[in-house]
Amino acid sequence: MAKLKFGTIEENVMTRQEFPLKKAQEVLKDEVIAVLGYGVQGPGQALNLKDNGFNVIVGQRKGSKTWDKAVEDGWIPGKTLFELEEAAEKGTILQYLLSDAGQIAQWETVKKHLTPGKALYFSHGFGITYSDQTGIVPPKDVDVILVAPKGSGTSLRRLFVNGSGLNSSYAIHQDATGKALERCLALGIGVGSGYLFETNFRKEVYSDLTGERGSLMGAIQGLFAAQYDLLRSKGHSPSEAFNETVEEATQSLYPLVAENGMDWMYANCSTTAQRGALDWWKKFRDAVKPVFEELYDSVETGNEAKLTITANEKEDYRVELEKELRELKDSEMWQAGAAVRKLRPENA
Repeated sequence: MAKLKFGTIEENVMTRQEFPLKKAQEVLKDEVIAVLGYGVQGPGQALNLKDNGFNVIVGQRKGSKTWDKAVEDGWIPGKTLFELEEAAEKGTILQYLLSDAGQIAQWETVKKHLTPGKALYFSHGFGITYSDQTGIVPPKDVDVILVAPKGSGTSLRRLFVNGSGLNSSYAIHQDATGKALERCLALGIGVGSGYLFETNFRKEVYSDLTGERGSLMGAIQGLFAAQYDLLRSKGHSPSEAFNETVEEATQSLYPLVAENGMDWMYANCSTTAQRGALDWWKKFRDAVKPVFEELYDSVETGNEAKLTITANEKEDYRVELEKELRELKDSEMWQAGAAVRKLRPENA
């Protein structure tokens, strides 16, 4: 385990050099990895593990769209693809990758197959951290571990296929066998992590929920919408408003930030853009900080978990969800975005 400085703070980090794939394969050579759920994270993790030479099976409800997707991806019914409970019975490591709501609904089914010595694996700290609401309390005689890729399952798979990787956090909640850390790190390397950094279940879910509602999705959509609406109200065309708000950010500037950092981008833009960005970023920080404080408090107190669980329990949740998603899709900003994407040279 390497200790690396992030800024001025030293953290535990595991890289592929220290924990190569060959070592991961040796650690898990006698394990049957059952990936339970084939929705968001399941496909990417399962396929990466399979391509890396691990013994993987998939558990999913027969007749569902995700069952059909698993078959399309090459999983064979009765051989590497099973009903959820059968896969849970066969697996020695159960990768619990159903949605948070799905984990709650299927917990009693999965729990009875968590026999002594098995490992229960999560990619999200939700079920364990909010166990008072989810009811997910694993038996004491199994390992409980976490590998949380910092991105979507689609990105995890895409980067793996391209020969790259997606960094992940890892955590040990319960070490019943004395092998929990080795199992966890081996799985982290197996699913295609570029490197792994240490956390715990509580910190993972607090940071994850804050990020999703904040700068990763919720806040960024709010920021885009506010600027786009302002430009439109001042007489700018939809194409101009979208290009200046979203397209330039996602296609030009954000990739540069990812490659070189914000300081590099500031140093390599026009003097006018540089001066304006330096003058205004702290005003935006100070304006949104109270909203982030409110958001983190809602996550920390369990209120966000309660809202999520309650919403998913409603019979008409899917219908209402489609309405909310349609509101985004049908908004002028994202209709303009659809037109702009078609005009990109690679799509023309």
